[in-house]
Amino acid sequence: MPRFGQRVLAVSLLVATPALLGLGVLLSGSLDVSLRWALSIAVIVLTLLLARWHERRVTYPLYTLSGLLEALREGDYSLRGVQGGVLGDVIYDINALAERLQQERLQFEESAHLLGKTLAALDSAVLVFDKNQRLRLLNPAAQRLLGDERHRLFGLSAAELGLATLLEGPAACLLTHAFPGRTGRFEIRHASLRSGGRGGVLLVINDVDRVLREEERQAWQRLLRVLAHEVNNSLAPIQSMAGTLATLVARDPLPEDWREDFRGGLELIGNRAGALARFLAGYSQLARLPPPHKRAVDVAALVAKVVRLEQRLPVRIETGVALIVQADADQLEQALINLLRNAVEAAPSPRGEVSVRWYRDEARGLIEVVDDGPGPPLSDNLFVPFFTTKPGGSGIGLALVRQIVEAHEGGVSLLAREGAAGAVAQLWLPLESATGE
Repeated sequence: MPRFGQRVLAVSLLVATPALLGLGVLLSGSLDVSLRWALSIAVIVLTLLLARWHERRVTYPLYTLSGLLEALREGDYSLRGVQGGVLGDVIYDINALAERLQQERLQFEESAHLLGKTLAALDSAVLVFDKNQRLRLLNPAAQRLLGDERHRLFGLSAAELGLATLLEGPAACLLTHAFPGRTGRFEIRHASLRSGGRGGVLLVINDVDRVLREEERQAWQRLLRVLAHEVNNSLAPIQSMAGTLATLVARDPLPEDWREDFRGGLELIGNRAGALARFLAGYSQLARLPPPHKRAVDVAALVAKVVRLEQRLPVRIETGVALIVQADADQLEQALINLLRNAVEAAPSPRGEVSVRWYRDEARGLIEVVDDGPGPPLSDNLFVPFFTTKPGGSGIGLALVRQIVEAHEGGVSLLAREGAAGAVAQLWLPLESATGE
């Protein structure tokens, strides 16, 4: 702008120069009167022409500048001014501003499109209300939950939608509610929003029952696959042997060794029936696990007791810090017995090495059973009931361990050892259930 002012001043002086010269000629008195009048008229015409030229030179760039600003005000960022002239710097800045605004609009539109796609893909119902609790935004999940068309729902108040009580309740809660599109248990969350200087409320509704039903369906599918596998493993040889014995008894006369064949066949049927009975007993054990009765348990004494029960392989105890846990002693003992049994069976016999250690890790008290076997199998079903990778295994041990520790608000994992062969079975209890001395 300083250069623009200098240019206007210079041209203004140029426009005034003929008038000043003509005034000097008129005041000199050395010319004839008619010549002076003719010269005066010529000076006046020249001055007017120069003034008109100067006016156009100044106002036309201002018209261009006004048009560009009007386009920006209307949201049209595609127009650009020709750089150069008396307002070249200003036009350059406005072009740069228009380009930046155009880029920001593009980014905003892309973000809005991404947000819309994200909201549409969510299973959770998302609704936004203004300060008057009138609906201003909802996603397809919310539309399905409210059971009506989008254009009919938009603008309705929370009271008209039957959602006022949800907005007035706690910021996060779990309740049973009847919506037009679904009835069941829902997780309700709401929070305040501000947009454009105005307040609003965000409401998010999660269908807990639907998630639980899907998890339950997948759990039943996994369970039924394992059950079918185990039952078929027992019924197939029973059915085959029963058919063989039926064929044998239909012979006339009976073979001389029919007694031995019958004895062996019935023994096989009895063994498989017993295995199936033990399998079902294990299932019953999982189903009837009582809630834990917690009391103070000394981890060192409990580990020593469990290790004495294992006679197949020497187990090394790595003495750690004194650790007292609040737990059901019988259930925790059963969990450790199962982990130790798995470790001993995995260790190479007769020179395998198994050790038990415990320690405190900030918010957790941990017990680890370490072996030098082949390591844990590559499967996501290790803790699924009745899943087993061992011949003759029941698939109950790890599932029972997990059920016990989760009832104690803890957890269990089976990991590969770092830097050596074998596995580490880790059982932990939370800080509020464990104290070190």
